[in-house]
Formats: sequence, structure tokens, C-alpha cells
Amino acid sequence: MDIVGFLKSQFICHLLICYIFIVSGLIINFIQLFTLILWPINKQLFRRINCRLAYCISSQMVMLLEWWSGTDCTLYTDPESYHKYGKENAIVILNHNFEIDFLCGWNFCERFGVLGSSKVLAKKELSYMPIIGWMWYFLEIVFCKRKWEEDRKTVVQKLLNLRDYPENFWFLIHCEGTRFTEQKHQISMQVAEAKGLPKLKYHLLPRTKGFAVTVQCLRNVVSAVYDSTLNFRNNENPTLLGVLNGKKYHADLYSVFNILQFLLFTIGRRIPLEDVPEDEQECSTWLHKLYQEKDAFQEEYYRTGTYPAVPTVPPRRPWTLLNWLFWALLLLYPLFKLLINMINSGSSLTLASFALVIIL
Repeated sequence: MDIVGFLKSQFICHLLICYIFIVSGLIINFIQLFTLILWPINKQLFRRINCRLAYCISSQMVMLLEWWSGTDCTLYTDPESYHKYGKENAIVILNHNFEIDFLCGWNFCERFGVLGSSKVLAKKELSYMPIIGWMWYFLEIVFCKRKWEEDRKTVVQKLLNLRDYPENFWFLIHCEGTRFTEQKHQISMQVAEAKGLPKLKYHLLPRTKGFAVTVQCLRNVVSAVYDSTLNFRNNENPTLLGVLNGKKYHADLYSVFNILQFLLFTIGRRIPLEDVPEDEQECSTWLHKLYQEKDAFQEEYYRTGTYPAVPTVPPRRPWTLLNWLFWALLLLYPLFKLLINMINSGSSLTLASFALVIIL
């Protein structure tokens, strides 16, 4: 195939994938709007329905990672703890180095059946974003403005609301607060020096207040903290566009009791929540110590390129692919029919208008 033909084929694939995701996402958002009538009548039914509707959106992106780009997962874990994944509520601490960190987290959730009910601590601005942001609103995601004086009351209330959530959920949190860059790292280490904290080589200083409040509010509801560190092999720097282009990545994830090595992302330790201090200051100290350990694990990974544990391959579930095929069959037929009708109409103005919409 020549270069022009290749680019055209990629453009068409991108166009169809984006069309299916956007149109199906807006349809699901519209359905979610009508589920609001259930909230005062049966709150738990509202939540269960929205977990399934949210899965229809988020699983499409996971499908791109698992099936379109062909990325596989290898899990390094403690066999005694493996069976607990997906069967308990957990707080998952993720590092934040790559553009697709969130997608790797979703992939991990999908492998253990908690993708539809997964939670995050997200910026308030994301709640206004169609499809994913609106989906998160109906999932009772915790949004914050990154101004702790204003956020604390809202965050606490949102977290307390999750105490009676009817589905097993994982609360994914990037304690560093922002993606790692060399410039941000230099600033972060200046802060560490000013505060007398040990310097980190591969991470930013964790923001402890949000984590401490999360632990306090979800204690006796969440069973464990999963400490996870994501790495990609061969110094790969994965991007969303690369996934969309079908590029296969290889990532590793490490944890304390459990080490998950994904071709995308690695999870590490399963730490029982009772081992995490309840006092805010003690919890802050505990988290700083955890990040020092994460830094040491990262150093070991860069030195050896692997993690010490028994490898396991968590099964890839077919539901992400089946969900995408359902929406593709449902939405592509009317699109092609519309396109054929416009071509048959012979109207240059109609075709030009359609092309303009597609480009936009």
C-alpha cells in the first residue's frame, strides 16, 4: 500500500472509531439523564444501572488498548492475594508518568471486573466534558478544584456517600497530582528540600491531604490499598494516538504483596487498610515513606528491567470487544445509509456540508 493509501486508511479508521465513541457516548449520557428519576425512589438501582451504562463508554477505550493495539497483560503477584482482586473495595495508588496512565488503570479494572464502578479523584473542569465527564457525574466521581480549603468539605461529603455503594469499586488516585516532567520534578524536589523531606528520583512529592481524607472517609468500607507503579519497557513513551493507531506497548506494574506486570501497567503491593494510619499527620508520613519505597522499586526496575514474583496472565474478558461491536453495528448502518443517500442526491452543497462536519 502506498503512503497516501495508508494515511487514508488510518484516517478512515480513526474517523469511524471516534464516530462510534462520540455518538454512543452521547446516547448513553442521554439515557443516564433519565435515570435521575430513580435516585429518590431507589438510589441503589440508580447506581447499578449507571455502573452498566458507564461500562458501555469506558470499555470502548479499553477495547482499543486490549484488542485494537493488541496489548497483553502479564501479572506478577502473590498467589494468596490474587483471588482478592475484584472482590473487595480498594484504593489504588498510581504513579503519573505517561499520557495513558488512566487508560492503563481502566484496563486493570476491566481485568478484574470493576471497570464500570471504578472511581477517581478528578479535576472539577472534567465534570463539564461531554461523554466521560458526564458519565463520571452519574458515577458519583469525586471532583475537586485543587484548592484544598474549598475542596475539603465537598470531597469529604462525596467520599462519605460511597460508603453504601452497592458494587465493589476501586478508587484510583494519582497522589502526585500531576504528570511527571523534569521541570515539575525539579520544583518538587526544591519543595522537598525546603520541608526537610527525602528527595525522590523518579516521582514527584505526593499530595497527602487528599489521600489522608480518602482513607479516613472510606475506612471499614475499603479493605486495602494497592500500591502500583507503572513502567513501560524499552523506554517507550505511549500516547493515546499510538493506541488509536494500533501500536502495541509493553508495560510493567509493581505492588507490595502483589506485583502485577502488565504489558501496559504494573501493580505492586496490597496493603491492608488497617496498616495505614488514621491520623492525618501520621498518614502523611506513611505516604511519604511509601513513595520512597516506590522510588527504590523504580530504581530496581531500571537496573534489572523486571520485578521479582511469579508471573500470571489475568484473562482478557470478551465484553469490551462485544460492547464495541454492538455499538458499531448499531451506528455504522445509519451512517453508511446517510452517506449513500447524499451521494445519490448529487447535491454538491450537501456533500460539502457533510465533509465540513466530518473535518470538524
